[in-house]
Amino acid sequence: MASLRRIAVATSSAIIRLTSFVFLRWIPGHHFVPLVVTSLLVYLSSIFSLLKDTQPHQSQTTKARGSNRHKSGPSRAKAGDSVVNTLLTGLPSARWPLWTRITILINVALAVLTLDFLTRGVLLHSTTDVTFSRVGYVSPTTANLVFREPDSARLPVTVMFQEVSEMSQDWHEEGIVYKLDNTTDFTTTVTLTDLTPATHYRYALSNNKSGTFTTAPSPETPEAKRLSFVTSSCLKPNFPYNILSHPLRVPGLEQMTDALAKLPKLLRPAFMLFLGDFIYIDVPWRFGSSMEHYRSEYRRIYSSPSWNHRPEGNRAIDLPWLHTLDDHEIQNDWSQGNKTAPYPAAADPFIHYHVRANPPIPQAPFAHPDNVTYFAFAQGPASFFMLDTRTYRTEPSHQNSTIIGHPQLQSLLTYISTPEPAGVHWKIISSSVPFTKNWHVGTTDTWGGFLDERRTVFEAMWRAERDLGIRIVMLSGDRHEFGATRFPDPELNLGPDQLLPNTAGLGLHEFSVGPLSMFYLPVRTYHQRDSEDVMVKYAPNGNSKFGLIDIADEVEDIGSTAAAPVRARSSVLTYSLYVDGEVVWKYRLSVPLDRDTSLHGPSLPPGRVVEDDIPDLSWSVVLGTVVGRLPELTKRFVEMVNDLFFQLADRLRKIERLD
Repeated sequence: MASLRRIAVATSSAIIRLTSFVFLRWIPGHHFVPLVVTSLLVYLSSIFSLLKDTQPHQSQTTKARGSNRHKSGPSRAKAGDSVVNTLLTGLPSARWPLWTRITILINVALAVLTLDFLTRGVLLHSTTDVTFSRVGYVSPTTANLVFREPDSARLPVTVMFQEVSEMSQDWHEEGIVYKLDNTTDFTTTVTLTDLTPATHYRYALSNNKSGTFTTAPSPETPEAKRLSFVTSSCLKPNFPYNILSHPLRVPGLEQMTDALAKLPKLLRPAFMLFLGDFIYIDVPWRFGSSMEHYRSEYRRIYSSPSWNHRPEGNRAIDLPWLHTLDDHEIQNDWSQGNKTAPYPAAADPFIHYHVRANPPIPQAPFAHPDNVTYFAFAQGPASFFMLDTRTYRTEPSHQNSTIIGHPQLQSLLTYISTPEPAGVHWKIISSSVPFTKNWHVGTTDTWGGFLDERRTVFEAMWRAERDLGIRIVMLSGDRHEFGATRFPDPELNLGPDQLLPNTAGLGLHEFSVGPLSMFYLPVRTYHQRDSEDVMVKYAPNGNSKFGLIDIADEVEDIGSTAAAPVRARSSVLTYSLYVDGEVVWKYRLSVPLDRDTSLHGPSLPPGRVVEDDIPDLSWSVVLGTVVGRLPELTKRFVEMVNDLFFQLADRLRKIERLD
């Protein structure tokens, strides 16, 4: 019978190896670090105790080795004293002392790697002296520029810009920043003005920071008929963990930069719509909740060498970034409003690093402008409403629960119902969390926990598509998976065959994508339950995922009359899903521009898949689906047992005449 110490050694060794692998390569959860460290302490104390006990036995064995060699070997083998056993279980071997040392070193090394991933970036990169500059919202005539300069010796900072053109080499001075201090973490936002639409510019600061950007086209110009942009969510440096990598390197950011650099100039994105979890304050470990802790996480992300992975003009830092807020910039599954700690501390760097450079707030915010963190703008053929689903939300799944708050809801409904000017054919609404309730893990943290409010918003969207002839698309993140979902208008009265999973078709469409660089879930947590949320496509795999949205005028088939196809000028949106730097799926939606050609069918044509390289079925998909549905199946089983118990109690009451 195995001793308790041997059981402790084998068990703690297994925990170290399993949890460190999961932590470093799969999910960097905060529960794993204490497990690894505690298991290592148990393992070392137990194995050294065993080694001390085996030393006298080992000397006696050595004396008797000559006379009992043949007998000893087989008996040891039967006892499991082998190199393989030692390496697999972590148990000591009296016969193989070298391999005993190696297996101890393996477990110690795994614990050291775990602590390295947890602490190297924090200990070696305090980033208090980091300087950077980036571009935020860019309009036809302005561009918001954020920079940080903590060194007073480099002040004042002069901000200049020039048109990138052989015809003009003149530099224009926008202004001079004389003072930066800790009240804004040494950051400021400068707006470059009097710019020319659809023009490529370079900016330069006197502290040696520079970059490029392109202004948006003027409305109703030929250039305004086309728009490309990218969207994603969730960043975590050096994950999956690589000991040889810079601790602040973001692999997914580099993969995206490489992929975008291969695109033709016509498809180069105008901006990144980043939908939350730019930092992970509580993953893998929360080191504090003060304002300085939150600020330091933003500085670490902006210190990543991945921003400058390519030459100027193709760098990720040269792409204008627009930001929404999600939970890991505050606290996991945050729903305590904007007054409860740690929200005020978390909001400070979000405002200085992101909000100041974001687009303007809606024209009708229904709240004081200083308290608004949702945004609206138009560019080319689309207008945008960037929701804040964290700051104003209440606890989910209660009567009158709200995910966006009453003022933001009224502002959103006003935006949805307002006709767009000529040339704008798309309303794009971004949310940090998905609208669909098809995700069955953490559903209440999404719009699935606020279904009454979701219904109000959907009814306004369906009405706008019918009455305004405009198409509404929803973009979201958060889930570390990709899911495309459509929400058919009940007035369409679609048949059952049009509501099956994995079908393109009619309805509002949502594309939820992430992470840009983080873990993904190997278990399948997304599936269709009813005909309200119809699954179009689900793609969980990949540590780096982003969507490229391209909108352009084309001639499209929008339906048919008799045998003749109906062709019409259309504004066509193509959504391209990138996984680990490669396009794996494309989907198209369109808005007919000649309204009279679509009188005999739905005003908006169905969506259609134009490319699909994602395998639908494999053993890993099947296994992942089964594991992913365990929580739901367990809940159903408990409910079934509960119902049977009360049915039995009711029958017993009647039989025994207890009433």
